[in-house]
Amino acid sequence: MMVELLRRFLAGYRVCSLVAVLTKMIEVVFELLTPFVVAAMIDAAQAGAGFAQMGGFAAVLIGFALASYASTLVCQYLAAGVSQGVGTKLRDAIYEASLRLSPEQVDRFGASSLLTRTTADVNQVQLAIALTLRQVTRWPVLVVGSIIAAVSIDRQMGVVFAICLPVVVVALVFVMRVSVPLLMKMQAGLDRLSLLMRESLSGVRTIRAFRKDAFERARFDEATHTQARMSVLQGRISALLNPASFVAMGVGLIAIVVLGGRRVYEGSLTTGEVVAFVSYMTQALSSIAFLASLVMVLMRAHTSSVRILEVLQVPAQVQGAGLAVLPTQNAAPPNAATIPTQNSVLLPTHNPAPLPTQNSATPATQNAALPTLVLDKLSFSFAGAQKPAIDKVSLTLEAGHTLGVIGGTGSGKSALTGLIAGLYQPSSGILSICGVPTEELSEQKRSAWVSFVPQESSLVSGTIRSNLCWRDVHATDEELWQALRDAQAADFVRALELQLDAPVEAHGKNFSGGQRQRLCIARALVGDARLVVLDDATSALDYATDAALRQALYHGARSSKRQNVSYVIISQRISSLMEADEILVLDHGRCCGLGTHDELLKSCLIYREICELQLGAREVCHG
Repeated sequence: MMVELLRRFLAGYRVCSLVAVLTKMIEVVFELLTPFVVAAMIDAAQAGAGFAQMGGFAAVLIGFALASYASTLVCQYLAAGVSQGVGTKLRDAIYEASLRLSPEQVDRFGASSLLTRTTADVNQVQLAIALTLRQVTRWPVLVVGSIIAAVSIDRQMGVVFAICLPVVVVALVFVMRVSVPLLMKMQAGLDRLSLLMRESLSGVRTIRAFRKDAFERARFDEATHTQARMSVLQGRISALLNPASFVAMGVGLIAIVVLGGRRVYEGSLTTGEVVAFVSYMTQALSSIAFLASLVMVLMRAHTSSVRILEVLQVPAQVQGAGLAVLPTQNAAPPNAATIPTQNSVLLPTHNPAPLPTQNSATPATQNAALPTLVLDKLSFSFAGAQKPAIDKVSLTLEAGHTLGVIGGTGSGKSALTGLIAGLYQPSSGILSICGVPTEELSEQKRSAWVSFVPQESSLVSGTIRSNLCWRDVHATDEELWQALRDAQAADFVRALELQLDAPVEAHGKNFSGGQRQRLCIARALVGDARLVVLDDATSALDYATDAALRQALYHGARSSKRQNVSYVIISQRISSLMEADEILVLDHGRCCGLGTHDELLKSCLIYREICELQLGAREVCHG
């Protein structure tokens, strides 16, 4: 998994990575040559070498040290740049992939898990890349080079390596096999901690209102202690490597000193050669010990890579899902001069709309010939659900008309709006927007033609202007104020000191629920959307404000440039839907009524019951 991740994201850093590896190899070469020079220096000193000769040896050692230091600096600099660059690309990719996930997929991963994968897991991969470039090429080469150099000095003492190395290798294999499952559990534990912290922070008012502080604290303490126990266990297992390596190193050094001293006494070895042999053995065993620690880092990175690829490799269920939050250029709806037939598909044209003249219709008038929304036996089922959330719903919404949607809890209202907004992919049937089936609708076209206001008001930190300009980054102040007026938000925005440039805190916490909803509605009205979907977006508004908003959408906006904009309004309030051109009544995903308010009162029992509950039987009968 780690290799696949590097293959995808290290492509732009191959030259820097290669140079980093080469400079690290240069450093290793000088480290391997240093014991030879030290051995020669010791032997020369014992032979009575003069100051000039010893100074020459010293100069060579200093030169080696400077060259090694320079190579290390270059390698460290490049390794840091590569690791940070890959980490940035990874975070961008995970963020983009997260935006493309359907709500079902987000629930499967969990928001806290996605956050952990974007932060902690990417950090593990970054660390592994940096250490790989700086150390993975260094320590294996140093081990092999030290063994070759030591054996070239004396083959008989090379037997010591053959005895010491397996001890360290066996310990390394044992630690790896035990640690990998623990690492997976530790990463899952981090997800759990992130989830609990997120729940506590987002629901702090509810927790305090129900006096559940102690309960939540106990849950968090339990998760923290569980994570700590696994971390301690993994640390203890990893700690076995260092004692095993030091024991092997100590025994080997004792053997070398004993055997080497005897060989020096016999005259078959020099003191310098024994010192060099000790240096090489120390380098080799230390390298293996460090390499074992490095392997643990790589195993953590492997675990993190698996978790990252799980997000990146999830197939997008919806075209353009998640991209509606990004600024996009407005795209004109298809020209209605070409009417699609039964066997043809009308594709969006990229030709600029002609300027209106006395004898030519405006683009808005031309587009009126095409239905804004067509559902033909549309069905959708959530994963694992026994019954469809939307079951063979068919309707046509003409340009400039309004469709109201009502139904009980679980009737499929939000599922329908999710399908229209592109959050879900239909299981069967046809969903067309401005004459184009959604499976053939590009991401840019969908986000330009369809504007969506979700149930939960979603504002991001910045300013009112930056939030309103999500759909059209080039919107003028007058366009923003017009959208605010239609959304009944202009008054409280004008009362702010900075007005359009007033700050917005994260999630819009510095505004009331009703103000947040009106700002979200205003954001949806900015730009040239052909279809505006409001999913119970007026639930926090009082009746007077709701009525004024309906007046602006149903009547006031019809006289502006949005005269051919269609609206899909989901609401639990009959009063919010009575003036709609058509009202869709859903019951367990099926259409049990479609028509005007007066028509449904006569033909749909469910709709009449809802009206009687909200308006009263006398008023319904009078109507």
